[in-house]
Amino acid sequence: MTPTCPCNAPAEEEDAERAEDRGIGEATLEQLRSDVTRLSRDYMTGEPFPLFLEMRRVRARMHDALDRRMWPRDATDLYLLLGCLNDLMAIAAYDLGYPDAAEELLRAGWAYAVAIDHHPLMAQLRMQLAGTLAWQQPQRSREYAASGLQYLSEGPNAAQLYLVLGRAAARLGDADAAREAISAADEAHERDHQDDLTGMGGEFAFSWATHSSYTGATLIEIPSAAPEAVTALERAAELYAAGPGPGDVHSAHCEMLARADLAAARLRAGALDAAIDALQPVLSLPPGQRISGLPRRLGRTRAELAAPIFRGATRARELEGQIEEFSRDTITAGLHSLPGGPG
Repeated sequence: MTPTCPCNAPAEEEDAERAEDRGIGEATLEQLRSDVTRLSRDYMTGEPFPLFLEMRRVRARMHDALDRRMWPRDATDLYLLLGCLNDLMAIAAYDLGYPDAAEELLRAGWAYAVAIDHHPLMAQLRMQLAGTLAWQQPQRSREYAASGLQYLSEGPNAAQLYLVLGRAAARLGDADAAREAISAADEAHERDHQDDLTGMGGEFAFSWATHSSYTGATLIEIPSAAPEAVTALERAAELYAAGPGPGDVHSAHCEMLARADLAAARLRAGALDAAIDALQPVLSLPPGQRISGLPRRLGRTRAELAAPIFRGATRARELEGQIEEFSRDTITAGLHSLPGGPG
């Protein structure tokens, strides 16, 4: 046996000591995991702006941790958490009326996800980007949703990707593709799937109530599908009213968006009183809960109120006035003066 050269021993010992050096402990990583999980769940029912500020503070702690010496598995865990947190911050930025900031945050999260080749996170980030682009750039939205499905094809979060893709297809006038996406989403949601993200829950889990609301949001984009949209959105309202199942959390924001869509679908069917009933919880929201998507959805409601059938109806005029007042005092009204906006 060839003896080890004594002159190399000190260097090898130093390398071993450096390899054992761990600048971030398991307790710190566990606290960061707990923070991301809590923020994901709190965001479902909380006010976006204060939660965004808390997310930013947690992200600063993560960036500080990245500057320390750590084991490879610690870096992998931290990259996963950073990718998830960037996703949550993007959701909040979009809800606060900063879609460009949301897109930047998602691209930063994508870099972390790619670095660790984490397919569920990559799918999640693609889904959020597709959702961010859904209204203004439906073609790009469709492409990003299709890209996300390359990384995840089963389970509730894959169903969400299919439905985002379907909504984009419907907005582009491709009703057949939209209906195919709805069917694929139903099938995907039925297939059991668990991963790191679904284990966190909150914004990383897609409930059947929100599944129904997304289905209705897709169908309402198809002119001939108003009755089907009403059925899906009423089903969503029933599921939200029944409350979340064990381990589940319902999104208050998604529930209000579904109600706005339901009101528009009911108006399209000529049901003014039923539309007013659907909108009452929305119009009662405090400004801090009036996310940027609500005025956009209510814009469609106002367009439906302009139909000849409602001309001269007192209740229609009153509803128009309530929507206009609501849209003047939203969550975004006082935020655009912030230097640089969220980021």
